[in-house]
Amino acid sequence: MSKKAVISPETTAEAIISRPDLRRMAELIEPGSRVLDLGCGSGEFLGFLKKRKNIRPLGVEIDADMVAECVKRGIPVIHGDLNSNLDYLQSASFDCVLLTRVLQELTNPEAVLKEVVRIGKRGLVGFINFGHIRNRWQLALAGRMPKNVALPHEWYNTPNIHLGTIRDFRDLCDSLDIEIIRSFPVGRDRSFLAANLPNLFAYACIFEIRNKK
Repeated sequence: MSKKAVISPETTAEAIISRPDLRRMAELIEPGSRVLDLGCGSGEFLGFLKKRKNIRPLGVEIDADMVAECVKRGIPVIHGDLNSNLDYLQSASFDCVLLTRVLQELTNPEAVLKEVVRIGKRGLVGFINFGHIRNRWQLALAGRMPKNVALPHEWYNTPNIHLGTIRDFRDLCDSLDIEIIRSFPVGRDRSFLAANLPNLFAYACIFEIRNKK
């Protein structure tokens, strides 16, 4: 029987750095800040930020196995459901709230976005763009739901229950009186096309948001 491969912290760091969206998010987080990650998974990203930027982390995660992984990593975590009330988290109690590729899996994404800007002085939301040209071609030519790196599941077992475009996200924020401070389209090597035509050429986008003043 072969031994299981041991994943070192260095390997985890390399995997995180290789993801353009997480790499850009890490660049936007100030050293020593108080950071909340909603839907933090196993806590890998928070662990990375704690090591590299000395943040004070807290995660919220529904999967009990992932919560256990957070504990193993020394990451404070709350076992909770983002579809439930988050009123146990005080307003403006975090410098930054992260929501990384989770919004499309939530029953009430608009309610969670309101909580992001209530709990955090600012939020960083990683959003998958269903309007990417690759997705449009798969629908138009093959007549099938898109499946790719950003959308790896089949239509019948995907956790994504709300799929939208970058324009849709902007419209939602406007309707909720949420200000988009900056946006960072994620494409191939931060390409010119992704930067200038994000709704078509960015497969994802990071939005820095806050309550409108």
